[in-house]
Amino acid sequence: MTVTAPQTQTIAQSSSPSSSPSSIRSLARRPVWLVGVLAILAGAVVTEVFALIARGVGVPMDAASPGAKEAAEIPVGGFAGGVVFWSVAGIVLAVVLARWAKRPARTFVVVTVALTALSMAGPAAAPHTATSTQIVLAVSHVVAAAVIIPVLARRLAQHRR
Repeated sequence: MTVTAPQTQTIAQSSSPSSSPSSIRSLARRPVWLVGVLAILAGAVVTEVFALIARGVGVPMDAASPGAKEAAEIPVGGFAGGVVFWSVAGIVLAVVLARWAKRPARTFVVVTVALTALSMAGPAAAPHTATSTQIVLAVSHVVAAAVIIPVLARRLAQHRR
């Protein structure tokens, strides 16, 4: 019995802090808005790195809004800025759902996944934009959502009214 006890302690000590139960409990103690801000910052960084990789492999970063006569360059930092700008509504939604929804995590996931799917209409309809750029734009929406939605949903699942 005493032989296995040190092995158990070694395994427990070597586990990563990000997956430990204490870090999950710490997430549950943070305000929903703060978890949202942290998730958005992470999503913005990951999305910008994705865009920089796309630039690096030669995808043109020129896009036009509907009605525009020509495409304009998407600046470095533009993807991160877009994630931050549009995700603020997600934080508001999460805070509102935490306060009034019966099942805030489930409702948040359903609404945000639907909005992410809807957001892909923008890149698909972008005139004067290369197809490769449209694909990168659409995938960047999914990348940001894949980072932000699970973090906020996990926090909302821990929420107690």
